Amino acid sequence: MNRLLRVGSVAVASLGVLALSACGSDPEPSGSSSPSTGSSSTGAECPQGTLNAEGSSAQKNAIEEVISKYNETCDKVTVNYNATGSGAGIKQFNASQVDFAGSDSALKTESKDGGEPEAAQAAKRCANNPALNLPMVIGPVAIAYNLDGVQKLVLDGATAAKIFQGDIKTWNDPAIAKLNAGVTLPSAPISVFFRSDESGTTENFTKYLKAAGGGAWKGEPAKKWTGTGAGKEKSAGVAEGVKSTKNAITYVEWSYAVDNKLGVAQIDNGSGTPVELTAESAGKALAAAKPAGTGSDLALKLDYATKEAGAYPIILVTYEIACSKGLPAEKTALVKSFLTYFAGKDGQGALTELNYAPLPEEIRTKVDAAIQTIS
Repeated sequence: MNRLLRVGSVAVASLGVLALSACGSDPEPSGSSSPSTGSSSTGAECPQGTLNAEGSSAQKNAIEEVISKYNETCDKVTVNYNATGSGAGIKQFNASQVDFAGSDSALKTESKDGGEPEAAQAAKRCANNPALNLPMVIGPVAIAYNLDGVQKLVLDGATAAKIFQGDIKTWNDPAIAKLNAGVTLPSAPISVFFRSDESGTTENFTKYLKAAGGGAWKGEPAKKWTGTGAGKEKSAGVAEGVKSTKNAITYVEWSYAVDNKLGVAQIDNGSGTPVELTAESAGKALAAAKPAGTGSDLALKLDYATKEAGAYPIILVTYEIACSKGLPAEKTALVKSFLTYFAGKDGQGALTELNYAPLPEEIRTKVDAAIQTIS
């Protein structure tokens, strides 16, 4: 099946050329490496050693494919990625247990609980140098369901918020029926599955519920779920939960919904026509993104409440969190080599068959420029 996802040449304005701060040293994280001795099939030098990373499960399928392709070029590098969730990945990175982290939200610059913000912790881990937020994988978030006889399901922000809050409890609720005229909806209870681990997917989805829910979502966007339902670990867990449970629903990265043959809800974003999750509709939502930081910070601010016709509003960006400086030279060479490949046209091209979006060229070149300043 052709599962090609193209975002096209979507421009995100005002992302400037990067200037990064200077340097120091850091205790070596886990893994071992030795100086570069090999060369790639393209003639570029390859390091050799082991690179350890952890975090976002939304990008698991993407990064595993890129690792496989990278090893065709640099076969003396072992890249281990543990898909434990974004929250765990950032914690392990800040504790110097992994060399970079995958996170579906950028490092927090403010703390809501009075503790030290994630970005400040990361800077300490990088020997008082900034950690970089490098957008690498674009993954639309599907509202995925298992509902016999329902081939097309339409939801809007308020109705989705009420379902996941627990205020709408049955499939034939008038709010759902109003959005799905002519569809026979069962009177069965709705079984909601959510991510039990701290998750950037949860944070992005709750940002959507908060922005588009019209006040129906009571919590604040966060990596930890505060709504109703049964918890399952990681993207694979919630997808499997819905696949094995009739009348169930969840939020999950699109590739997991496709892999598990789940229904994917169309979203009424207020433009007048429900929006199907496609390459083009995800791209239109990304086009509304704005820079959230300055200088070397490539974090993006997404517009979850967009009413643009044809824009699918629930998307996430997975960032690779890496030190700008501060790692030992051997480890720096490994991080820089792998991330350069990941952000390159070959690495991004490997994502197109997996229902991930390759970076638009305007963003890709800026990410690559940031990676080249790592030292």
